Amino acid sequence: MPRHSDPSNTRQNEALAGLLGLSSNSSRKSHYPELLARLGELETERNRYKWLFEHAVHGIFQANLQDGLLAANPALARMLGYEDPQEVLWSMSGLAKYLFVGGARELKSIRDILLREPGLFGYETQLRRRDGSVIDVLMNLLIKPDEGGVLEGFVADITERKQAQQRLQQLNDELEQRVAVRTRELEEANRNLLQQIVERKQIEKALRVARDAAEEANNSKDKYLAAASHDLLQPLNAARLLISTLRERDLPASEKNLVERSHQALEGAEDLLTDLLEISRLDQSAIKADIDTYSLNEVLAPLASEFQPVAEAAGLNLRVRSSKLYIRTDLRLLTRILRNFLSNACRYTDAGGIVLGTRKRGEFVELQVWDSGRGIPEDQLDAVFLEFSQLNVERASDRKGVGLGLAIVDRIARILQCPITVRSQVGRGSIFSIRVPLAKVVRVQNTAAVRAPLPTLGDPLPGRRLLVLDNEQSILHSMTALLEQWGCKVLTATDLAGALDVLNGQAPELILADYHLDQGVLGCDVIHHLRDHFAREIPGAMITADRSDQCRRILQSMGLPLLNKPVKPGKLRAVLTQLLQDT
Repeated sequence: MPRHSDPSNTRQNEALAGLLGLSSNSSRKSHYPELLARLGELETERNRYKWLFEHAVHGIFQANLQDGLLAANPALARMLGYEDPQEVLWSMSGLAKYLFVGGARELKSIRDILLREPGLFGYETQLRRRDGSVIDVLMNLLIKPDEGGVLEGFVADITERKQAQQRLQQLNDELEQRVAVRTRELEEANRNLLQQIVERKQIEKALRVARDAAEEANNSKDKYLAAASHDLLQPLNAARLLISTLRERDLPASEKNLVERSHQALEGAEDLLTDLLEISRLDQSAIKADIDTYSLNEVLAPLASEFQPVAEAAGLNLRVRSSKLYIRTDLRLLTRILRNFLSNACRYTDAGGIVLGTRKRGEFVELQVWDSGRGIPEDQLDAVFLEFSQLNVERASDRKGVGLGLAIVDRIARILQCPITVRSQVGRGSIFSIRVPLAKVVRVQNTAAVRAPLPTLGDPLPGRRLLVLDNEQSILHSMTALLEQWGCKVLTATDLAGALDVLNGQAPELILADYHLDQGVLGCDVIHHLRDHFAREIPGAMITADRSDQCRRILQSMGLPLLNKPVKPGKLRAVLTQLLQDT
């Protein structure tokens, strides 16, 4: 063993010191600690790489282009179906035989590439496992410089990805086939559709021709019905006024019976005519809702005045429960509904009473009519809203009306978009109600509407001076007889000149005028001239068979209440009472 003082040994130490970066002038004692530290670091680094090599998820190997695999990690062995990495260290011939599916030709191609290039990256190939199955892998091969053809390889199993790609391709192929089949089906469907469109156009053309013919016939019918109804309503109105006058007189029993039977016959005829006209207009959508804000008193007070005498005549007690709430509705249409409820209640209640009241329901208010009448069986509640439906009527003599009233109510409620409900118990009575939205903003009460308070004591009619305008002498005579029987002083005329003549310079206290006078003159225009002539806002009311929206809007703008022919004496008296109470 050479001594430390041997010159050759000294030279070796200096060479080692130079290799490790130590000064040749350092003492030997200072060499060893740093040398040991460096060796420790190298060992730690070696162990770290060894641990990564053995525990890597992907396969790692070291190989030589001439000798085959030199080392392999456990992950590569498991990937190929072996337990020990030593089992996969094949030579080049073994690699061609046992590992690469492409065999020697593939190995030669890889070797040629690595002789030219520093590495082979992203190389996809197939490897054979121990059990003979094949897996798809992705390889990255890197030549280690200055080590005589030594290379390191990294292998990832991409079999599942390849299978997913194949499955996706298969799905795409199937989808293309389905698209092609569906395209052919759609093309066939389009051809059929085009044929159907041609046929449909022919059918639609035929339907248009039939519709135009039906509309023309319907319009002719409506024009005839409107003209005939106006002509029919005029004599009916005169007859109704005369009969009402006779009913209020003290007549012998036999004559009073005849008058009452005449009254019932006229009432049935005018109700039928009025209902037929109204339901015809509703079915043609000729009626539109004119929504505005009204107080409940504006709605209920005129109805109370109108039906109080009707209820009393039937021996019934009518009570009204109003409130200070405001609602959004069409006053005319809502009043039509409530009038029907009250009319039915008076008609089908033999004893007891009727209540017209309100109940607040959140953002709505229910207007209800309670009666103590006969009631309706539960299984027939829906049938009462059908046309020409009357329940529990077995004989023609028991019929009251024609059964159109609630059918009209149902149509009007749909126009107002207000739901109607009915509850009933046989032998105890019924409750008909309609739910109306509350007004969010309260306005000043409408002076154009009938604003009568609830009925009060006292009759304002006797001694009042009234002017009646109508172009029909029969109606003038009938109206005069009725009003004079109520104690009024009645003046009559057929036009403006006649009115000024009979008034003799003194304004009337109230004017009742027909809407359509002779030579196209309107009764509302005559009222306007008389107001200007006497420089007074003379109260007035219009009587007409014209039920158009245009007529209603004109009269509403002038603050003139509207009474449709044939005029019901009870409603006429209620309107006159209200107008004269305000003066």
